Amino acid sequence: MNYSIANVTEVADCNVLLSWASKEKADLEFKKLSDERLTARYTATSAELDAELQGVVAEISATETIISMLPDGNSKEDAINKKTRLEYKKFLIETRKESNGVVALIEKEVDLARVQNELSEVNGFITILEARKAELIAQA
Repeated sequence: MNYSIANVTEVADCNVLLSWASKEKADLEFKKLSDERLTARYTATSAELDAELQGVVAEISATETIISMLPDGNSKEDAINKKTRLEYKKFLIETRKESNGVVALIEKEVDLARVQNELSEVNGFITILEARKAELIAQA
């Protein structure tokens, strides 16, 4: 982006802007580090949740088969209760996937890319300011 750097006529103004830009850079670098860690965590969690969900779905299917073959009685009631618990577990995993699964991973990846772009812009701004400051010092 083009900035009105030519309007900056004092070294002191350059110093103020550099101080502000340095603070912004530090904040963005911290945000970048946080987003990188969250992205890594979501990557691992996403894979774990997918595997866990597949296991529960398979167990529900097996339990349904068992229920269909059992005669009425305590064993069948126990199997029906087990299936209910498994369906609840499946629901909980699916709920966790919304906040920690692939969707959350992609959202974090977008956040990380945005922070990297902002950091690149701030670095470019600092470079321009330092050049302007050197120019002003040379003119003095």
